[in-house]
Amino acid sequence: MSNDEMSEFIINELEMATGPKIATTPLGLFEGHREAPLLSQIWAPSMCATVGFVSVIFGNWASRRPYFSGIQKHFIAAGVGAALGKIIDDYRNQYFADKDAVLRHYIQLHPEDFPPYERRKIADILEPWVPIR
Repeated sequence: MSNDEMSEFIINELEMATGPKIATTPLGLFEGHREAPLLSQIWAPSMCATVGFVSVIFGNWASRRPYFSGIQKHFIAAGVGAALGKIIDDYRNQYFADKDAVLRHYIQLHPEDFPPYERRKIADILEPWVPIR
């Protein structure tokens, strides 16, 4: 390894060890890109697919038929539920992205209303503890 590669490697390890950057201003809360976890990407479609599948089972139970009769209806309902869950999830993500953009723009236009954070230690916030015995 050359010296340049080694110094870059050490810098990357130091960045990993220090953790995420702490926001010092309200606008700093909107900086950076956060990748959504895998579970949150598949949660809504999988839950809606499960609801579709179980709703057909419930319909079969209510009409006194075997639970899994007409299995094609189960798969169709699960597929429709998954598609509906994906559409709802995309709409929700777009709604929150628009909301964040509006908040970011407002903070940029009115910086006097959002002063930088005053960093305080927990020891300065808590009162001294005196045990009562």
